[in-house]
Amino acid sequence: MIGVFDLDEYVYRALSLGASGFLLKNAAPAEVLRAVRAVHDGHAMLAPEVTARLVRQFAPPAKAHPFATTVLSTRELQVARLVARGLSNQQIADELRLSLETVRTYMRRMFAKLGVNDRTHLAVLAHEAGLLHDPR
Repeated sequence: MIGVFDLDEYVYRALSLGASGFLLKNAAPAEVLRAVRAVHDGHAMLAPEVTARLVRQFAPPAKAHPFATTVLSTRELQVARLVARGLSNQQIADELRLSLETVRTYMRRMFAKLGVNDRTHLAVLAHEAGLLHDPR
């Protein structure tokens, strides 16, 4: 589903009626195409803003994970924090003044280091680690 507003009730209603994803109408064409392919392959796709909000609602913050200070570099922690806030790769690149490819490289490295397959799982781990509340 593509919607104008990312209000919780719209997202929940769409998902309860069988939608396999929820994007906002301002999604880039490449993101829409990626979502269509993901749904076609049997996966779900949510707008980054929606994912971040769901993580905050359903994953209570916990004490810092060991990875927060031992596994990830300082820059990777910054990227993970922004992923958890719901920013897209391009928004992260803009925020940290990096190239989009550099952000993608950080994402691949973090996925490998943490054994995750997607940014949603990374966002959950970052939230569990308390990175949303850590100004580092």
